[in-house]
Amino acid sequence: MSVSVIIPTLNEASCLAGTLVSLRQNGPHEIIVVDGGSQDATCQLAQAADLLLHSSPSRARQMNLGAAHATGDVLVFLHADCQFETGALESAEKCLRDTSIVAGCFRMQVDAPGVLYRWMDSWASARVRVSGLIYGDQGLFLRREDFQRLGGFPNIRLMEDLFFTRALKNEGRIVLLPKRIYVSARRWKKAGVIRQTLRNWTLTTLAAGGIHPDRLAAFYPETR
Repeated sequence: MSVSVIIPTLNEASCLAGTLVSLRQNGPHEIIVVDGGSQDATCQLAQAADLLLHSSPSRARQMNLGAAHATGDVLVFLHADCQFETGALESAEKCLRDTSIVAGCFRMQVDAPGVLYRWMDSWASARVRVSGLIYGDQGLFLRREDFQRLGGFPNIRLMEDLFFTRALKNEGRIVLLPKRIYVSARRWKKAGVIRQTLRNWTLTTLAAGGIHPDRLAAFYPETR
């Protein structure tokens, strides 16, 4: 199966070039960057991708647009500040040969030293194993036909990844692969590890309690 990687961007000039170089080493069928109106050099750097698309700024809308133009059998959604361990895409493709598996992600490792970061890595892995819920920075992957059949990400401003993977749980097994995805620590470094983690938990809890994610988006500022 061929793998299409979709990267939504908005002012990601500080990290996109390195992500694209690293991604090429994993040999994807195609790389699609969907920009949400960057004001920096993101779009120039994105010329190194196979396809650059433009959208209004909404991560869900951007990823859905990228998926609509993808030609690979497998879709992998990657944040611009994340990089895969060598062999990650190949492991995703092999994993989906098992028809009982509907989707999966990779073992997260925040790209910074420290006990708190390692704790977060472990917590993220445990969440996937126990609940099947995948955050966007864990590199969600699934078959393109399944993504299309389920209608893609919901058109909401925040937590589109959690709401989509919650629906995926009813379709088959969700797996956590041992290959790592390295996640930039920039958000935690700017907001503070404990503060950012508590913010994430609070917003997730409020959304689970019925508050619409669009209302919660104002409390989750974009940090670059």
